[in-house]
Amino acid sequence: MSQKVSSQEIREKFLQFFKEKGHAVIPSASLIPENDPTVLFTTAGMHPLVPFLLGEKHPSGKRLCNFQKCVRTGDIDRIGDAWYLSFFEMLGNWSFGDYFKKEAIEWSFEFLSSKKWLGIEKEKLSITVFAGDKDAGRDEESARAWKELGIPEERIFYFPKSENWWGPAGLTGPCGPCTEMFYDTGKPYCIKGKGPKINEQCNPGCKCGKFVEIWNDVFMQYNKTAEGKFIPLKQKNVDTGMGLERITAILNSCKSNFETDLLEGIMRAIQSVSKVSVSESNLASARIITDHLRAATFILGDEKGITPSNVDQGYVLRRLIRRAVRHARLLGIEENFTAKIAVEVIERFKSVYPELGKNRNRILTELDKEESKFKSLLEKGLKLVSKEFETLRAGKKKTLAAKTAFDLYQSFGFPLEMTQELAKEQGFKVDEEGFEKMLSEHQEISRKGAEQKFSGGLADHSEAVTRLHTATHLLNEALRKIVSPNIHQKGSNITSERLRFDFPLERKLTQEEIKKVEDLVNLKIQEGLTVEMEVMSLEKAKAVKAQGVFEGKYAENVKVYTVWNPHTQEVFSREICGGPHVKNTKELGKFKIVKEESSAAGIRRIKAVLEN
Repeated sequence: MSQKVSSQEIREKFLQFFKEKGHAVIPSASLIPENDPTVLFTTAGMHPLVPFLLGEKHPSGKRLCNFQKCVRTGDIDRIGDAWYLSFFEMLGNWSFGDYFKKEAIEWSFEFLSSKKWLGIEKEKLSITVFAGDKDAGRDEESARAWKELGIPEERIFYFPKSENWWGPAGLTGPCGPCTEMFYDTGKPYCIKGKGPKINEQCNPGCKCGKFVEIWNDVFMQYNKTAEGKFIPLKQKNVDTGMGLERITAILNSCKSNFETDLLEGIMRAIQSVSKVSVSESNLASARIITDHLRAATFILGDEKGITPSNVDQGYVLRRLIRRAVRHARLLGIEENFTAKIAVEVIERFKSVYPELGKNRNRILTELDKEESKFKSLLEKGLKLVSKEFETLRAGKKKTLAAKTAFDLYQSFGFPLEMTQELAKEQGFKVDEEGFEKMLSEHQEISRKGAEQKFSGGLADHSEAVTRLHTATHLLNEALRKIVSPNIHQKGSNITSERLRFDFPLERKLTQEEIKKVEDLVNLKIQEGLTVEMEVMSLEKAKAVKAQGVFEGKYAENVKVYTVWNPHTQEVFSREICGGPHVKNTKELGKFKIVKEESSAAGIRRIKAVLEN
């Protein structure tokens, strides 16, 4: 498919536009959030920037922009339509206490509408703003800015918190109104209108597909307290996000994300291994496979080394792969195919995300292993359904029970369509209505769980977390000194109760090594070492031998934390980090390792606590 503008051109234009507006370009962070236990994945560009939204100074300044890889699975059951994705790239720009609503809106409009940039006709744009409530007033400031840019009042819609408010993701924290930009696809207005009850006619809040959201400017101007009050923030922030897939589709007059240069090649690769043609009847399955295997490839390719499992990120990864394999059956794909599709993903994106090429073997091996494992479950499910059919025949019944269909779905990964097809071949029907009721109840429970697990949010910067964050640096260095100088962080997760630290090692630590690591960390705590932060260039950080992953992860300037003894001038630890830290190691308390275990192939995991 020949496209008017490529996704790479849009990436480059976005970064160039905001560079001209004084923004520093920062790299895409890992899909696995650093030290943020509130989320499993990076779900937006703001996650890696949490400390700076809360007031810390970013080494690159007050204005930033980038493109960020993201994963969201809260609406996984909606994937398969034209626009929803579990993995996507987000273009974003930020202001940390610098410019605010007027400039953010003017620049959003300029980038979207100027012929020098994206050139979207302003007649195609509709806008939503916050309607106001008892907590915060109606956002007339944003509405006024849009009107001054030539957006008529009839295309500016006022919506409630459910539509035009961001955060806080937890109970407390920074939050505020947002203004969203919608593109009019040219479809006719729907008759009923399914938008919020602010306006019954078809509008940007309607889900009929006429309006597609393309950009969201969030204005974090309040802090929600534990008492539920919304107090104006001293530092007002701007956090914007524009989905690359959607804007690429809009600019190329595509009817869905899957027709863009980001996804079209993957769709073609799936068609090449399918035994049936992709048509309207099975299009959703092809889209689900495309989306899920792209997401799985990126998760497996991440430097944190996530692999399929039954917990946390590994569970989500397993679910994505197995769901793709289930839908592959509906396209007549019976042989192992996931690794073949991953090759297409790797080749398409490795120039932008080099980690995919670097971790190619791990990606392909893990996909093939998980696919083979799931296929054995499918075979067991087929045996079970065959027995159920025999029971139905013996009882002269014609309908397979909803519970059986749901058990096949939940335990063996059978989609309803597969069960119905098998039943039809044997002359039976399936209690579809009962199945849908059970599925709906299951999804509601899952959704509530997902809302808690994937809620997103600002990382905990409490005193307990701050202490454990510094202790993690001491642990890292102690492991390097006691066990191996090649040890480095592969993943870190910190809550107010404990720290979790992943590192590469092919063997289990001995009890003697664990004791020595504990003793060394506690010695450095008792010595009362100073913890100092310095902003320096990446080259200087390398020169002073600061610990870090130097593979396109960092911006030009970085924050380096040094743990040292000012009396002897001895440096114990020097590490690149953006998290919160204590001023002196005596603030930490007693360090204790409570568990050492395997996290993945070649990766060990330590869990530790600080005791008062």
